Amino acid sequence: MIVVKYGGHALPRAGVPDAILKVVADFHNSGEKIVLVHGGGPQVDAELAIHGISTEMISGYRQTSPEVFEIVQKVLSGQVLRTLVNQLVGYGANAVGLSAGDGATIRAQQMSPVVDGKSLDIGLVGDVASTDPKLLTILLSAGFLPVLSPVAVNEDGTGLNLNGDLAAGAVGGALKSDEVIFMTDVPGIYKDFPDPSSLISSITSEELTILQPTFASGMIPKVKAALAALSAGAKQVRVIDGRDSKNLLLALRGEGGTVVTK
Repeated sequence: MIVVKYGGHALPRAGVPDAILKVVADFHNSGEKIVLVHGGGPQVDAELAIHGISTEMISGYRQTSPEVFEIVQKVLSGQVLRTLVNQLVGYGANAVGLSAGDGATIRAQQMSPVVDGKSLDIGLVGDVASTDPKLLTILLSAGFLPVLSPVAVNEDGTGLNLNGDLAAGAVGGALKSDEVIFMTDVPGIYKDFPDPSSLISSITSEELTILQPTFASGMIPKVKAALAALSAGAKQVRVIDGRDSKNLLLALRGEGGTVVTK
């Protein structure tokens, strides 16, 4: 069983055929179990710009006011989720669209990242509090391809913007997946980004934990998610360049990118 995180920079536009989704659909149609978790940062940025709403990224997370959250939820659990499900159905996959909070798949709590020793309030941003794979297990057993948006909810019913990488890592761990594949816009994890000679082909979770404080920006949640997935029960994590469908094909065959093991 594979969990794939599809990054926002590579997501397709409605009506534009997407080679990545064809790979995902073919894998599902061959009888394999796969869950797709998506992001959508660029799509959210575009919608915020239309409405003249400003926000900023702090330690790789989007500062999310109630006004921003309404856009996040509309774009991720509406526009992006439906675009992906529609295309997967068009490729013959029995896809089902969900949000991370549905069926208690992920319950979140409000996050306060620590920057320069200070805990910051970044609004309606979630961190994973608990997971329950029951709904996904039922869907997978019945032959469905679940597609999850990273919009979660806390125990009080407040919606929270959950980083897509964290959502994928949590789901991958809860399902005890064979691998969680994180698709991003770089070939893998760099020890010294962007030096290409520092690209890591394989690393253990212990070694990655030691390196963790050296990462910046968007790699922060990916590394956190990778370690969380392994800790929760995923057997392996792979970070690949998701801008080319060939890389996903290779990853599904156990090749390419940066592999993180326990």
